[in-house]
Amino acid sequence: MLYDAQRGDISIALGGDAMITRRMRPFKEDRFLQLVDILRNADATILNLEMLFHDYEDSWMFSGGTPTRSDPRNIEELKWMGVDAVTTANNHAFDFSEGGFLTTLRHCNEFGLPQAGGGKNMDEARAPAFVDTAKGRVAVLGATSSYSEQSRAGMGRPDFVGKPGVNGVRHNVAHTVTHPVFDALKLANKELGYEDLQAASRAFGFSGNVRAPNPATEVQFINTRFTVGEEFSRKTACNKEDLDGISKWIRDAKQQADWVVYGFHSHESGPTGEMHGGGRTSPPEFLVEFAHWSIDQGCDVFVGHGPHFLKGIEIYKGKPIFYSLGHLIIQNETVPWVPSEGYNNFGLGYEHTPGDFQVARTDHDRRGFPADPAYWRTIVPIVNFEGRKLKDIRIYPIELGYKLPVPQRGRPLLASREHGQETLEWLQQLCQPYGTRISIEHGTGLIMG
Repeated sequence: MLYDAQRGDISIALGGDAMITRRMRPFKEDRFLQLVDILRNADATILNLEMLFHDYEDSWMFSGGTPTRSDPRNIEELKWMGVDAVTTANNHAFDFSEGGFLTTLRHCNEFGLPQAGGGKNMDEARAPAFVDTAKGRVAVLGATSSYSEQSRAGMGRPDFVGKPGVNGVRHNVAHTVTHPVFDALKLANKELGYEDLQAASRAFGFSGNVRAPNPATEVQFINTRFTVGEEFSRKTACNKEDLDGISKWIRDAKQQADWVVYGFHSHESGPTGEMHGGGRTSPPEFLVEFAHWSIDQGCDVFVGHGPHFLKGIEIYKGKPIFYSLGHLIIQNETVPWVPSEGYNNFGLGYEHTPGDFQVARTDHDRRGFPADPAYWRTIVPIVNFEGRKLKDIRIYPIELGYKLPVPQRGRPLLASREHGQETLEWLQQLCQPYGTRISIEHGTGLIMG
């Protein structure tokens, strides 16, 4: 063979959300350095960058969680760990408005870290980033279903500039309610005046081409449409217009790269019940649809993130789908500044500091991330292809310092034997609905292709 890429062999390391606010290089623990070696030794390492890199040049748009900010030089820390490319489409993209997001993209470019999922217009946000490796060229694409309307990118026209933002993927939700609830919603709609407001909105063209509800079977209540039925249900599906727009960029990626990885940020949960994996750990229907669709379009790997805890792994048509990898780095508690709205949410005044905000937000580690071990069970999978076919997936469980003090926790290390066994056994349960079998050997997981 003329080139190594012709063999169709490659190893791709994947990580979940990286909320990095501190340096990585000073630390010397063996299990930390072993993890760094794993990330570096993969042919390509890709994760989601759920952090903005700026120096507070722009106004903030508080999202209700952490107002994300990291020193731009920390991009070099990610590269030092072996990270080759990131996705940037997520719900924190506009924490510091359009300017903060564009500043982050500029810093990624200046420090030589390819990013996908964000851009100066929708086509840029949907377009792939590329990583050249010894084993072939890897295309990375990114999208999110968890975003604010302000942060979603917009298409340009020949006569009008596009809107900067993220590749926000919309999804349709079909709500079905029983007859008594349907009648109550219709009555509330009328008595609260929403029925007249909706009619006026349609008359003046504010509703666009959205179809008016059928009054016999549908009611529009506070921006949500409900259909009457025999039982309650909620079903979701991807927006076809978005799929059509994304498909050409997957095609472009396939034309210009040997391998295609699609990263998707989603906070939404799927159906409840044992058969679905238990509510928050099951993916929503539209995410399953998108993951399958992306593989059908030609992607080699689909990797989800967003909810900060693990979800199951599916092998679909010989290609891996990771519905959520949790997070790789979780240092959102050490941001240097917090806007006034954050303090106000917890009754804090001008005499309080960012540390006080974090203590109030978690109630001294009794709620939120610090209180739930599910947020601290995470993995780094290495996807190995051989001859263009999936050979295996090596799964390394990661430890993030659960219950340790704020200045210590949040940085990843290979898990101890006990912690790793617990994480892998939990992941085995999450994979059961997909028929994916994980064997556990010497503290690591293995899925055969």
